Amino acid sequence: MKKQNTRTITLIIITLTYLLIGAAVFDFLESQTEKQRKEALDAVEKMVIRKYNISEDDFKIMETVVLKTEPHKAGKQWKFAGAFYYATTVLTTIGYGHSTPNTVRGKLFTMFYAIIGIPLGLVMFQSIGERLNKFSSVVIQNVKKLLNCKDVQASEMNLICVVTTLSCLTIAGGAAAFSRYEGWSYFDSIYYCFITLTTIGFGDMVALQKDNALDNKPEYVMFALIFILFGLAIVAASLNLLVLRFVTMNTEDERRDEAEALQAAQGAVRLEGDVITANGSILAGQVGNHGDTISLDDETSVCSCRCSGFQKKRRRPRFTVRRSPGKISHLLPMQQLPTLNMRSEQRSPPLTPLLQRSALHQQRGIPLPQQQLPRRESV
Repeated sequence: MKKQNTRTITLIIITLTYLLIGAAVFDFLESQTEKQRKEALDAVEKMVIRKYNISEDDFKIMETVVLKTEPHKAGKQWKFAGAFYYATTVLTTIGYGHSTPNTVRGKLFTMFYAIIGIPLGLVMFQSIGERLNKFSSVVIQNVKKLLNCKDVQASEMNLICVVTTLSCLTIAGGAAAFSRYEGWSYFDSIYYCFITLTTIGFGDMVALQKDNALDNKPEYVMFALIFILFGLAIVAASLNLLVLRFVTMNTEDERRDEAEALQAAQGAVRLEGDVITANGSILAGQVGNHGDTISLDDETSVCSCRCSGFQKKRRRPRFTVRRSPGKISHLLPMQQLPTLNMRSEQRSPPLTPLLQRSALHQQRGIPLPQQQLPRRESV
């Protein structure tokens, strides 16, 4: 449990540190450009107002019209093709934001649709990724057999290399197609493919939003949807190998701790009273209900009677004996101690408690304590 807590705290600290570093880098890279673009747009706005002699309120109205008209340039967003594209972005959690529902019913259905669709999509992509990894392992084994390799098993590193290669090829091929159809630069197309397949979905660059592509280019619409679904399956395969391994580390540690606790519980021995070992020595002690140790004191009496008051106790370190179930089979069974046989109460008076303890010591072969015993008077 301590190991999991330490790992969790470490991950939190590392993540927060990573966020701070990212914020500092993005601030350095983008803040100056943002300031320059804002100043340029303000200058253009003032020039347009001054040139056409319109008020600022009228300019705001024109600006709103331009922004609201932008999504409609791609065609009808809520016909079947556009609706299917929107449903895909919801189920895959990409969420471009290029089209959003405007009615209350549409927003309500989007929430219920996402509650069921997102887990379904995650399970589907996860399953496809697992099958893809299985197929990759079979291919790797066959290739190793053809190359006469000693170890023909597909290692985790081999699968990572194969899936990473497939991911790179998918992004490169998709970028080439989007660069041609959308008129983007190749670097911007790679950026779009990466943002899409990682489900970040900023929405600053969205395919199928020019020249009524949703209505006039059905083959391009089909290609974009297949690219998204197939690419997400490749990414899911990568997650199975890279991310899930680290996610399951806490679970593995918890199982290991449970196994160790179970093994310790099985190896615990609870004994009460005296134990006679194979060498004839007697371990006297008492173990609590929840303990698994036998505590001994060198100077305490080893018999079951309460004669410790006749010995001078010395403070010595206590010893702890731990035994597992497999190591106590040599212990001798407990034998009932013989009792003194009094033949005639008339011939011999009852023994005093001290003489009884002395007799028990002699029968067990234990030396008498260093204390003078009272003489027994003859009758």
